[in-house]
Amino acid sequence: MFDNETEASAYLLNISYYRLRAYTYPFQDNSEDSDHEFTCKDIHFNDIVDLYCFDRRLRLLIFNAIEKIEVAVRAKIVQVYAESTNDSHWYLDRSLYRFGYEDLMGHITADVDRSNEDFIKHYKSKYANPPMPPSWMALEVVSFATLSRLYQALKLDKRKEFIAKAFGLPKVDILENWLHAISNLRNCCAHHSRVWNRRFMVHVKLPYNPTYSFMDRNTIKDLRDNKLFAVLSCVAYILNIISPGNEFKANVKQLLKSDCRLLSLKDIGFTKNWQSLPVWV
Repeated sequence: MFDNETEASAYLLNISYYRLRAYTYPFQDNSEDSDHEFTCKDIHFNDIVDLYCFDRRLRLLIFNAIEKIEVAVRAKIVQVYAESTNDSHWYLDRSLYRFGYEDLMGHITADVDRSNEDFIKHYKSKYANPPMPPSWMALEVVSFATLSRLYQALKLDKRKEFIAKAFGLPKVDILENWLHAISNLRNCCAHHSRVWNRRFMVHVKLPYNPTYSFMDRNTIKDLRDNKLFAVLSCVAYILNIISPGNEFKANVKQLLKSDCRLLSLKDIGFTKNWQSLPVWV
């Protein structure tokens, strides 16, 4: 239902029908021979726009939070391996990896070559050997996805375990999974993709015994591990460690007070008791 067709036309010109379609789809009859009529007649165009705007604000909030995690992970990996190997270019050492070396180097090289950072330009203009910059330069400009691949590809040893424990996780495979899930979420936000009512490709592994307060076993068992709330809880957990006193949780709670009429927390995987879970308190 259109309350103001002129206003609706302006929205469609600036947002596009195709993008808004992702927000109308769950409320329509999408069977093969249907005309995609709304299953509930009391849905207005402005309701869809409100839902779209809510999703946009949520993406911005998430993107800002993930930036802090990305920076912290870069710093920790570089510090631990540069100090332990006493090698500025340790990331080029094939012996440190258990798989995927050639593919990883391709991603790192591509990321460095496309970088427009002054420190990369300076290194390339001054040094010819080695052709790649030291780890604290190279890994500063790789994508979060590449950084996630690097951590996953590294051999399992005390250094890798130390990094996982620095982020409050007792097992390396949990941090590997979280970095993959968070980088995937980050890319959705960066490319303005919908996070509301989305089933993410990466299913999050939720630990029963993390170092710090997280959530109880029953909640974990019932949680939908491919919905937004699961990965948001991982983001909140890491932020509690690397940025005490951060406003992420407060901002999420404030945003969810939105008067968006079509918003259902169930669509993004939130549990009924989510605000009382230790990680969200």
